[in-house]
Amino acid sequence: MKQKILYVEDEPHLGKIVTDLLDRQGFEVLLIKDGAEVIKSFKCFTPDVCVLDVMLPGVDGLELGHAIRNRYPQLPIIFLSAKTQTDDVLKGFESGGNDYIKKPFSIDELVARIKNQLKISASSSLGNANRPQEVKIRDIVFYPERYELHIQKRKIKLSYREGQILSALTSSPNKIVDRKELLISVWGDDSYYNSRTLDVYVRKLRDYFSSVNGIEIHTLKGKGYTFITD
Repeated sequence: MKQKILYVEDEPHLGKIVTDLLDRQGFEVLLIKDGAEVIKSFKCFTPDVCVLDVMLPGVDGLELGHAIRNRYPQLPIIFLSAKTQTDDVLKGFESGGNDYIKKPFSIDELVARIKNQLKISASSSLGNANRPQEVKIRDIVFYPERYELHIQKRKIKLSYREGQILSALTSSPNKIVDRKELLISVWGDDSYYNSRTLDVYVRKLRDYFSSVNGIEIHTLKGKGYTFITD
């Protein structure tokens, strides 16, 4: 069975070229030009990967990525953009992106990135089978499958990435979680942009736990993190 790609690109010429090339690589591709039509397409097309241009008419790619991530937490999303500033890349990851490719790009690079996300997704699915239904630590309860963190009377809906990172940290409490291994398990590589994004997510997780005594996320410079529960 062909693996399915939802490709959102409003530039007709580029869209046709990339769609044809991906088709030759053995993928089934649905090309959509208007971001506002994407969510509707899920009723008849269930993709394995989403490839989204950031600059779209109507609903832009970042807004669209956020909407997709909320509905389908484990669906890989790859952003395409001519924007190359670090802040733009970080915005892509923060809105739910798994990867970010700068335009212009080669089809070989895109295919490699797609295959990498498919591999990570498959590995994550296998890992989910052994993931606990809930993790209880002091005054918190973490539900990995639901991406929910309950702290005292607060219920926090975690992003997909936050859930992955917290799962890795809570699976080895009071032990060092290697930074490079964490990056590879969550993003598939330890690139500079992924490393910066990891820092952003760790800061967010620290904020969530700031009101709980006895729980901290320690950074060990050059090594990784320790989820302290003592």
